[in-house]
Amino acid sequence: MSTTQSGSFWLPPQASTTAPEVDELFNFILDLNYIFFAIIFAMTVYFVVMYRHNNQNTVATSDVSHNTLWEGAWAFIPLILCLIMFVWGFRVFMNQSTAPENALEINVTGKKWQWNFKYAHGGETEDLYVPAGRPVKLLMTSKDVLHSFFVPDFRIKSDVIPKRYTTVWFEAKEPGKHLIYCTEYCGTRHSGMLRQVHVLSEEDYAAKYVALTPKDNLTPVEKGEKLYKNNCASCHSNQDGQRVVGPSFWGIYGRKGETEKGESYVADEEYIRESIMNPMAKIVKGYPAAMPAFKGQLDIDDMNAIIAYMKTLK
Repeated sequence: MSTTQSGSFWLPPQASTTAPEVDELFNFILDLNYIFFAIIFAMTVYFVVMYRHNNQNTVATSDVSHNTLWEGAWAFIPLILCLIMFVWGFRVFMNQSTAPENALEINVTGKKWQWNFKYAHGGETEDLYVPAGRPVKLLMTSKDVLHSFFVPDFRIKSDVIPKRYTTVWFEAKEPGKHLIYCTEYCGTRHSGMLRQVHVLSEEDYAAKYVALTPKDNLTPVEKGEKLYKNNCASCHSNQDGQRVVGPSFWGIYGRKGETEKGESYVADEEYIRESIMNPMAKIVKGYPAAMPAFKGQLDIDDMNAIIAYMKTLK
């Protein structure tokens, strides 16, 4: 039995688990617009009829100064409605921004004018392949200009930014195909930057995943380990509790800490990227400012590989 609800006049089908809550908020705001439009339109017609000017010899005057009750209501009621929309929207935003811990992670790279999807074993596709009924986290960046990843059926949309990581997640309800758009103008062929999400059953996805396995290339984790040994091992241990010059890479992903300036941080993908490219930006408390910058020496694939390797050190 299909669990994907059909769309409405305004919205496409709900193909992800978070789509219903987005639609509920959208419909609430839309209904408020209908109600206020009807009230304002009705009052406008009423005032036009009741206070129309039909005698050129009279001067328009008013014997009403103000009404505290109505003025207070006009300020208080919209304030309450705005707070409701803010809190509701913030909860939806946080739910879409925080992926479950067991989410399948896929790297996404935007470039003029195509998408590239890279899987844990190093396989790459131009369309996105995911299993139904399983959370999927997309770790996204751009090789050139600003792009925006948008799947209307999933109600997910996020900017894809050069030299920075952004994330978004979804869980597709059932097998099917869904369009991917770039919704940030990125050049002359922007409108042709269309691909598809292929949602497969667990069995079909497992078969597809095996078929995408690269024959000769290293997996991202293997490549990341190689890069670590060539560039990082002299200053950063990959063992638990072992200190060299800089912090150990063991358990570093997701670690919370404090900088020399007293600022707190969480070692997520963006923090790791910044710390490698510009180490002086956030110096970890208790460690020397001795790390050289790797900006210009590592590309996006290198960075993704190093982060993938770090995530295994736990």
